Amino acid sequence: MGSMIHFTNNYKDCSTDSGFQFEFYCDTCGTGCMSQFKHSKLGAAGTVFKVASNFFGGLGGASGATDDAKDLMRGKERDEALREAVIDAKKIFKLCGRCGKWVCEQACWNEKRNLCETCAPDLEEEMAAAQNTAKMQQIWRAARTTDLIEGEFDVRQADGKAKPAGLKCTSCGADLTGKFCGDCGAPAPASKKNCTNCGTEAGPTAKFCGSCGNKL
Repeated sequence: MGSMIHFTNNYKDCSTDSGFQFEFYCDTCGTGCMSQFKHSKLGAAGTVFKVASNFFGGLGGASGATDDAKDLMRGKERDEALREAVIDAKKIFKLCGRCGKWVCEQACWNEKRNLCETCAPDLEEEMAAAQNTAKMQQIWRAARTTDLIEGEFDVRQADGKAKPAGLKCTSCGADLTGKFCGDCGAPAPASKKNCTNCGTEAGPTAKFCGSCGNKL
């Protein structure tokens, strides 16, 4: 029995009568690569086989014999071509010792853990993705509680770089960013505002807090 070809089942045979070529795909993301085309030794000889088959077609079944010989030779040649293609493909794909999948080194392999990223995710990438997801959630939450007609929403508020200075809810004390409190649902006061430093209520035209002097 010949030696086994250890590689993924996720490949496609693109061989023709002229030669052999194979496509290999990552078991995780589907990224693929194609092996170099290897000309078949039977490419030119195929014409000879065909002529011989036509010439001896009616003389004792020589056509079937030549076809069988050609198929046998081509089968061995294909196996060797596939074996060489697998050796080259292993330079691009890595075998995960945990799940047994062959994955592309560029996108789906964690070099630090020597495992695929499905079994051992890249923590730095996961952190970056989680932070972006959290920021998007904050932006959507802030947009739902902001009056976009009277005042435009500043994306910096959702990033934590700047806090909006304005009214506080007279019911629960939460910061107000719209016409209703985002925490308790109480309507915002129409002509009152509170100091962002101490919470003291101030008049609608006041520029400084009467209790702590904070600029309103």
